[in-house]
Amino acid sequence: MMLSRRGFGTLAAAAVSTPGLAAAAPARAARRLIKPPRLRPGDLVGLIAPGGYASDSTIEKSVRNIEALGLRVKVGTYLRAVHGNYAGAVQQRLADLHAMFADPEVKMIWPVRGGSGCISLLSGLDYPLIRRSPKILLGYSDITALHLAIHNKTGLVSFHGPVASSTLADYPREHMLAVLCDPRATYTIPMAPENVLKAQTAPHFGIRTLTSGVASGPLLGGNLSIVAALCGTPYAADFRGGLLFLEEVDEAPYRLDRWMTQLDLSFGFASAAGVMVGVCEDCAPEEGKRSLSLDETFDQHLKPLTVPAVTGYSIGHIRHQFTVPMGIQARLDTAAQTVTLLEPAVS
Repeated sequence: MMLSRRGFGTLAAAAVSTPGLAAAAPARAARRLIKPPRLRPGDLVGLIAPGGYASDSTIEKSVRNIEALGLRVKVGTYLRAVHGNYAGAVQQRLADLHAMFADPEVKMIWPVRGGSGCISLLSGLDYPLIRRSPKILLGYSDITALHLAIHNKTGLVSFHGPVASSTLADYPREHMLAVLCDPRATYTIPMAPENVLKAQTAPHFGIRTLTSGVASGPLLGGNLSIVAALCGTPYAADFRGGLLFLEEVDEAPYRLDRWMTQLDLSFGFASAAGVMVGVCEDCAPEEGKRSLSLDETFDQHLKPLTVPAVTGYSIGHIRHQFTVPMGIQARLDTAAQTVTLLEPAVS
């Protein structure tokens, strides 16, 4: 992380004057990463639903997406199971996930969607199996729970990016395949020009720099509500010294404020190397209700920071999103509006 003399003095003074802050600020110990084998043409992809239930049309779209990428599909045994709003009972969803990790022919596991329910799988996951059989796990939203738990317990690099039923426009497909298929020493990701254009009519798509600068560290984060829900558990995102990325959808600003406060109380945004917030769709205040705006909500948490902090990056429940490898060293450059991966994410 690049820190000015003034910024260092501010942090040092705060550590002396604020009880408990000095203990929270040190970066977490570096974890030895396990990188899954790269994805190759014709590889077998395991299609599962670890969270919300999947409709037939969603499954069919997912299969078409996989095959259009020149890959083959293996459908989970319980992919069409339904248990309330979940894709089957916990044991059924665990069985499908474990079966895909255990199958040596499956090279990538791609959830059909997010939804809710992944957090219920964490205590039952076979982490030794996952560590022995590293493979690509890709998805966003509720899949965040799996990413963080697997990162904490195994060190496996997994990928916050499109789910199998996502509409793969050029931007998400290009950056997804670059990260999964082509291990490069460095790889720079610009923000989606489509999102910049959309900001002309939908201002929350606009990129805002709250604190400028350049910072480096391991990428860690995901869906805000899930990252907050895991605080205080063995699966929490310890983002001290890291580049924290967050995204959310269809939530009122007061809920975002509560979850941001929870994260700040847990590890402290000031202890991160930098903070990136994605495009938060449908998170404006309800018309006629007294509320902070979406920007005001994030500003009160991020503007006081001396570390780089931005909102409106191409992450989240949006069509044009880039794929973020969990745990990989990266560099945030707020002036260039880029994220550069500083090591390959696959082997």
